[in-house]
Amino acid sequence: MLRLEYNIYCDESCHLPNDNSKVMVLGATWCPTAKRREIFTRIREIKVKHGFKPDFEIKWNKVSPAGVAFYMEIINYFFDDDDIHFRALVVPNKQDLNHEAFNQDHDTFYYKMYFDLLKVILSPDCAYNIYIDIKDTKSQEKVEHLQNVLRNNHYDYHKQIVQKIQQVHSHEVELLQITDMLTGAISYLHRGLSSNAGKMALIDRIKKRSGYSLTQSTLYKENKFNLFIWKPRAV
Repeated sequence: MLRLEYNIYCDESCHLPNDNSKVMVLGATWCPTAKRREIFTRIREIKVKHGFKPDFEIKWNKVSPAGVAFYMEIINYFFDDDDIHFRALVVPNKQDLNHEAFNQDHDTFYYKMYFDLLKVILSPDCAYNIYIDIKDTKSQEKVEHLQNVLRNNHYDYHKQIVQKIQQVHSHEVELLQITDMLTGAISYLHRGLSSNAGKMALIDRIKKRSGYSLTQSTLYKENKFNLFIWKPRAV
């Protein structure tokens, strides 16, 4: 069977248990593999149009009022291109987690959340290449574990659905940069921050273009901008 192939680009914000943020957000952007080069080229053209070099790295932490026009155009491009999709999972308060009650540690919980993030995206009729930003020395161990979790849960013993999970550097991958920006926006909002006027303007644009408040879960099948606000089960 010929499977339609997709690339998924994953990033995370405030995922560590003690990082001075109660919120954790995981994000994923995906597109058909065949459209990847076209999308990367268009994003680089937007960078050059706004006076940046083609290899300039888009990052939420770089957003300032002076650069709003550039980031606005990137957001508009995301919403205008039907081949690009985004999903985020928000854990509103890591302090509410009771790992002991569920016989798990924070790492195990992290992989459960990654599975919940990706399970809505993955279809048994398609093939996926998953790319994760390199963040620390444990990244490769994280990749291998996540790969096993996803394959086992999808009965993908022949590696036809999850073809590979690979670490990449975000500055080399435009759609991973888009993931960073959108995940960062969701995290900023849910952390209750508002001091950066440029970031607030971008969040307002995402709200307007998506049609969502960004504070509540979207429908499960929402395909363009999908958001899931996770809630702990009662013990």
